[in-house]
Amino acid sequence: MSFEGTRTTVNRSCTPPAGWCHSTETTGQQHIYDRRVRKRWVRGAAGVLVVLAVAVAALWPVYVRPRTDRPQPADAIVVLGGAHDGREELALRLARDGYAPQVVFSDPYEHSPLINRICHGGYSFRVSCFDPDPRTTRGEGRELAARAEAEGWHRVIVVTFTPHISRARYILGKCWSGEILLLDARPSIGIGRWAYQYLYQTAAYVEAAFENC
Repeated sequence: MSFEGTRTTVNRSCTPPAGWCHSTETTGQQHIYDRRVRKRWVRGAAGVLVVLAVAVAALWPVYVRPRTDRPQPADAIVVLGGAHDGREELALRLARDGYAPQVVFSDPYEHSPLINRICHGGYSFRVSCFDPDPRTTRGEGRELAARAEAEGWHRVIVVTFTPHISRARYILGKCWSGEILLLDARPSIGIGRWAYQYLYQTAAYVEAAFENC
């Protein structure tokens, strides 16, 4: 049997049921649109991740590995306010080891049993506490400058925690021209808290850039 000369014709026109061709075309266009939207979201997410990675890397030496100092004999040890993360114990240990004749604690807390006990405890060295005004690093810097002028300080040891080191050095340096040695209590910090500190410290840095002491 020979099929030579025969031709198969494909009907490309719409046939019943009515609207079937239109629905198929619309569905295809929707799939194309969805794919484009997904690609845009993927590209956007990738861009955000790249920006975050660059920010983390750029600020790593500022917050995660800041420059700290070796303890040296000083006129006083100043403990900045914040979490009770070992900074109080470090300051007291330094005083016991003879690095300074007095320890000054920032006490912006409403009710802190630890600070209350320290401020009223008996030590072989002088311990005093103050409520900074305002209750910020700037307020602590003002108190440092006032006490340094009143008591003739030339060098102080300042104790805080890792992500605050660089900003504390910057702000306290605006308030007082004496020598400031920054020591890190080195507390354990989780990923969530690191993320918060990156945001908080950066915002506070920007604010400090536009403020005097």
